[in-house]
Amino acid sequence: MNRGLILKFENLVQLRGACRQLRTVSYRRVYRGQWKPVQSSAHPVWSVLLYPQFWQKDKLISIALSQCRHLATKEETKKKKKKIALTKGEVAVRQKMTIEELARAMGKDIDHIYEALLYTDIDLDSLEPDSILYEDHIKLIVKKSGMKYKSAKLKEEKERENTDAVKRPPADPAVLTPRPPVVTILGHVDHGKTTLLDSLRKTQVASMEAGGITQHIGAFLVHLSSGEKITFLDTPGHAAFSAMRARGTHVTDIVILVVAAEDGVMQQTIESIQHAKNAGVPLILAINKCDKPEADPERVKKELLAHDVVCEEFGGDVQAVNISALKGENLMVLAEATVALAEMLELKADSTGLVEGTVIESRKDKGKGPVTTAIIQRGTLRKGCVLVAGKTWAKVRFMFDENGKAVDAASPGIPVEIMGWKEVPSAGDEILEVESEQRAHEVVAWRTYVEQQERMKRDVEVIEAKQKEHRMDYEKKQQKLAHLTWRQRKAVLYKANKHVMFSKPKERTEMDKNMLSVIVKGDVDGSVEAILNILDSYDADSECKLDIIHFGMGDISETDINLAEAFNGVIFGFSVKANESIKQLAAKKGIKIKLHNIIYKLIEDLKDELNSRLPPSVVENTIGEASVLDIFSVTVGKNKIPVAGCRVQKGLLDKKMKFKLIRKGDVIWRGSLSSLKHHKDDVQVIKTGMDCGLSLDKYIEFNIGDEITCYEEKEVQQTTSWDPGF
Repeated sequence: MNRGLILKFENLVQLRGACRQLRTVSYRRVYRGQWKPVQSSAHPVWSVLLYPQFWQKDKLISIALSQCRHLATKEETKKKKKKIALTKGEVAVRQKMTIEELARAMGKDIDHIYEALLYTDIDLDSLEPDSILYEDHIKLIVKKSGMKYKSAKLKEEKERENTDAVKRPPADPAVLTPRPPVVTILGHVDHGKTTLLDSLRKTQVASMEAGGITQHIGAFLVHLSSGEKITFLDTPGHAAFSAMRARGTHVTDIVILVVAAEDGVMQQTIESIQHAKNAGVPLILAINKCDKPEADPERVKKELLAHDVVCEEFGGDVQAVNISALKGENLMVLAEATVALAEMLELKADSTGLVEGTVIESRKDKGKGPVTTAIIQRGTLRKGCVLVAGKTWAKVRFMFDENGKAVDAASPGIPVEIMGWKEVPSAGDEILEVESEQRAHEVVAWRTYVEQQERMKRDVEVIEAKQKEHRMDYEKKQQKLAHLTWRQRKAVLYKANKHVMFSKPKERTEMDKNMLSVIVKGDVDGSVEAILNILDSYDADSECKLDIIHFGMGDISETDINLAEAFNGVIFGFSVKANESIKQLAAKKGIKIKLHNIIYKLIEDLKDELNSRLPPSVVENTIGEASVLDIFSVTVGKNKIPVAGCRVQKGLLDKKMKFKLIRKGDVIWRGSLSSLKHHKDDVQVIKTGMDCGLSLDKYIEFNIGDEITCYEEKEVQQTTSWDPGF
């Protein structure tokens, strides 16, 4: 019996011990600490609790709570030691600080900052210790903590030394030697610029051009029978290549303006005149296609007067030469006029010292790597020279003339193709020779640094503008929901965002279906630039968004395919290729590759792609019209149904089609007919001139003079309103 009582007593003691353990666990949950288990005693539980000492209760609880504390690592202990000592409760704040930085500056832990952020509009779930806080939130946190703030002294960044390469000072006139004139041929598309140059060079260039249209600048040295040399730049006349024409005029001495005698002054002719004026370059007028019967050179000269181009016969200083580039007529007269003007300009250059020049065109060649066409403006370029252009540099390995023949040196005024670039420079970049490869690295590093600083400045401006916009939107939403309780506000916001929260990634992309993501690849830098300039004019974002996700030079690669797949995009290639394996990969992944050699065809294809992204519009096609001549009603069961006595004025009324009721120019009903009768017979169709009675599928009172129109709806593919200008 005694033994049974002892067992019961032991059970009660164990139950009490279990209750105490449960109570301790509840303390752990309250403080949410990471519990470190305590080593069990060597003695059984009942032996400890048989004669409990109640005075130890608080002590035990404090021990339990101390075990709830998070055990800090050595790094965290060091960070706590680094807390900044506060001066009279003042906190030094900067415009942007992370949560961790602010906590250290205030001498508080991160949890204190989170607690203070409850009073702001910031979503706490998205915050990390390294998240950036902005000035207004920082000041609010400091105020809520009962402290004052002051602006922190900014660390003065050590000013970086400018290591850029610059042009040499002007040369002594005594060392200058004559150089060939650089002549740019400008004019409207298809007015015969390339044919003129072709005739001067005696080669077939125009036949090699896609569609007979120059796609990028060609630089050629022409040797005349008189022994004179002239460097010609053949720029594109197409509307898309405005930037190339501008670039051509900035490195040129003389502009030959080619105007077709039968077409006269056109849009790109006017633009070319403006480029020449902006660059301060003298003009020679070449009136081409004078062999055609409809040619009228005098009309061309008179039209040019309106644009301040005054020919010599009208008292001006512009030489005008009537030519036929195709038949080779008067070409020597044009060449002599060019040489004469060059002699008047006394064109000379310094052929000694470090090289200076300009990149006319650049491309990435499969066998040669990055290649540039350049015109040397000062010094003599030789193999082994170290050049800098933009943010890249080159050690010249080989040089070629316009015929692909290797040359050892290039003097001022001579066009040359340069191999040895580390990256492809941009067309229009200034070329400068430097002393060594180390110096070239310094120049490129400085230019990259300057660009990064400018980009950061622009990014900060954009970010601040976006933040301001989001803040204003947030405040507007809060004002609309101000009269609701916080529970009601949560419910409203949940309903508003529910369709986005629970939509799958694939469905989200479908929601944004009216977007065209584009990858642009071109043969040379100038072609890509021209295409991007056209796409910059896109102004129909409300219809379909156009997003250029990547652009570059060279053939279509696997990287382009993967990028297009990620963004559901289309690849447009200009004068580039896609090998068979790339085409098969694209077909497998469902990626479109559009390859073109003529720029306006590429843009037309891009417009078609934009059109396919637009939702179809519904168009009403009128089949027949009738006028209401009389009104009466028919009783069906207990209901009176209005009936209109009509006469068909035009077309026919077909009961299967849709109808609308028009009163004084306003449509007051759309739907279908419930009945259509001719005399007492139900009919399907009523033709022109016939009378009928009809009732609608909805109760509407008719008025004499109402018009009833029978129509059908057709879906028509919309077209984009974007006009690229050609």
